[in-house]
Amino acid sequence: MLSVIVDYVQNEQEDKNMIPGQEQWMDSRNKRASLVVCPSSLSLNWQNEAKKFAGDLQTLVIRGTLSERKRQIEEVDNYDLVITSYDLLKRDIEWYEKKNYQFRYIVADEAQYLKNSNTKNAKAIKNIKADTRYALTGTPIENSLSELWSIFDFIMPGYLFSYKKFKAMYEMPIVKEQNQEVMEKLRMLIEPFILRRNKKEVLTELPEKTITILNNEMGEEQKNIYLNYLTQAKQELAEEIDLNGYERSQMQILAALTRLRQICCHPSLFIEDYQEGSSKLDQCMEIVEEATNGGHKILLFSGYTSMFEIMEKEFKQRNIPYFKLTGSTKVEERIKLVDEFNENPDIKVFLISLKAGGTGLNLTGADMVIHYDPWWNLSAENQATDRAYRIGQKNNVQVYKLITKNSIEEKIYELQQKKAELVDNMLNTKTSFVNRLSKEEIMNLFA
Repeated sequence: MLSVIVDYVQNEQEDKNMIPGQEQWMDSRNKRASLVVCPSSLSLNWQNEAKKFAGDLQTLVIRGTLSERKRQIEEVDNYDLVITSYDLLKRDIEWYEKKNYQFRYIVADEAQYLKNSNTKNAKAIKNIKADTRYALTGTPIENSLSELWSIFDFIMPGYLFSYKKFKAMYEMPIVKEQNQEVMEKLRMLIEPFILRRNKKEVLTELPEKTITILNNEMGEEQKNIYLNYLTQAKQELAEEIDLNGYERSQMQILAALTRLRQICCHPSLFIEDYQEGSSKLDQCMEIVEEATNGGHKILLFSGYTSMFEIMEKEFKQRNIPYFKLTGSTKVEERIKLVDEFNENPDIKVFLISLKAGGTGLNLTGADMVIHYDPWWNLSAENQATDRAYRIGQKNNVQVYKLITKNSIEEKIYELQQKKAELVDNMLNTKTSFVNRLSKEEIMNLFA
């Protein structure tokens, strides 16, 4: 996308064969910037990549206090590329509107941030004026087809009708009735406006990527804890749903599922004074120790940052150097850690929170990825894996997914595969999502 912006600017500056009256119009356009809106953790990444690949572009990152941001917004016309975050844009939208800016391009990076059309994020960016709108995302559908509608409502307002009409015409027949004819109609509507980035087709120079599912079995104490909690949770949820109904029991259901997943990772995540081990942690440390001794560098992802505290103790005992990135890691620190990890052969492991570091990082210094626990959305795992498997990777990449047998983790993995089929049919891509689970699907997780 950056190369598209650069090429357009350069072509405008170099084009001398304009029709009469066009030159003045183009001169006016050359004074206008393009706007990138992205997660705050990626704003400096965009600026660094612009300097690396398009050094002539004048870039501005909107940041700082309110008064500092206001002053920066006043100076937008002096730059080619302006970068801000979704969070800051919704706070600063009135200043953009007062200036009545008409940007050349607006790019929504990680456009899944717009998946809920009623949020301030979505409303703010849709109020920005631009000649052309782009949405960049590896997960156009994570939980429901309404997210696809919201992204199209940003790039082409009205193209997929109002959401009420879209839901009646497409979402309900596809999701609830599995109507293949309606699915094909929607696919044909959106296909001309989706540019796929398929690594196998575009990046033929990339090395191999091998994905291996590694099962582990809980030890006696861990298994007893799991089964006891499972029995208790099933009984309590059945009573909760009978009393308050399924829709009003969502928080209790989520809490119970979280506990079961935590027990698979390590029971001490919520049981104080738990002294026994975790079969998964033992398996993970065995892989890490063998791999680092063999000269490999590892990205280790988990959905639970509290799990990292347990892992860190293991790394220190084994003298394994590591870095850690979570949601509390500052933007400047993220970039510093990424650069050093890629360049320093002594740092063998990078612990990364799936939510905080699943996108926007270039970690081609690693040639191994471990997903410690499965996430509901397979696409989120795929994006995390692609922190290592991307442009610049020279080595084959080995991906391990650790799944505890006879547990909720196996059911999550099965659900991932089941839900992937719908998006494969819809977008003809390899992204996948977990649609809003039905009551039957939820209760099956506790079976």
